[in-house]
Amino acid sequence: MGTEVITSLEQVQQLEVKPDRRFYSAEHGEIASGATTDIYFVRTYEILKSLGKVDTVVTAEIFPRRAGILCGVNEVLELLRDKKVTVYGLPEGSPFEPKEVVMRIQGPYSEFGLFETTLLGMLASSSGWATAAREIREAAGEHPFVCFGARHVHPAVAPVMERAAIVGGADGASCILAAKLAGREPQGTVPHAVFLIIGDTVEGALAYDRLMPPDAKRTILIDTFKDEAEEALRVASALGPALAGVRLDTPSERGGVTPELVREVRYRLDMAGFNHVGIFVSGGLTPERIRTLIEAGADAFGVGSYISGAAPIDMTMDLKEVDGRPVAKRGRLPGLVPNPRLVQLK
Repeated sequence: MGTEVITSLEQVQQLEVKPDRRFYSAEHGEIASGATTDIYFVRTYEILKSLGKVDTVVTAEIFPRRAGILCGVNEVLELLRDKKVTVYGLPEGSPFEPKEVVMRIQGPYSEFGLFETTLLGMLASSSGWATAAREIREAAGEHPFVCFGARHVHPAVAPVMERAAIVGGADGASCILAAKLAGREPQGTVPHAVFLIIGDTVEGALAYDRLMPPDAKRTILIDTFKDEAEEALRVASALGPALAGVRLDTPSERGGVTPELVREVRYRLDMAGFNHVGIFVSGGLTPERIRTLIEAGADAFGVGSYISGAAPIDMTMDLKEVDGRPVAKRGRLPGLVPNPRLVQLK
């Protein structure tokens, strides 16, 4: 049995929030029922139903305000899975231009009109995150980067965000559920807390090497206690060929990770014969910083706030046909906007 959809103001009034509810985030059933839509779409449904027009066949088109990478398509298709509609759109991960039609939905208004808020939100947020990740990918080139942004957003949407980052070009995600949703395994090492509790970077590195499974890369954080170059050499000497890389996450209070620091660490590792050890950088990274750090010798990156803090890409849904007749609000042209890139998705 499918989820009952909220189609009346009476249902809205009867909707109760249980006092023992643990979190504020919407559950899957609440999203599917329309509980996260704007109230004015329920009012619209009631008015159209009273006039005998709620099942009017319409065609709606969705377009963005700025260019980006489309993401959230799969969730929209899940939202509309049991609806009697036809969906055309750009596939997940496609680039798009401002005001390009990225999705077209055809069917009775009663089948999807209530979900305008929901499906636009899915596309807007995920496309914003995927677009930011693509900007990082373009800056990083062939150098791998992992999304570390889960800590910057509400946990209810962290998996959505980091999965969108992978769609945009990230090589992986640290959030467990996000990686699993993308068909990957989560990536990451350990935080400063391990070394602070143990009391020594090398001792922590040896414990990591001894206890972690073979498929866990031996990339060790080296900025907890001492000079990063010194710690890099200590860890490399202790782990030898097993060490895959050292991670620099120097805080802003100490100037952050600078190109000069990366150059020194790279130089001293090479001079000591540890050419196989890569340099992984994280902390406040932007496309511009990544380009500079690659020139200095950085090999891979962990990117958080640049992706997680990306603004949603504003999406608009317009009715362009009613019963096959071209229509449009003032300022827009009536009828469908041609886009040969659209493919049938449902």
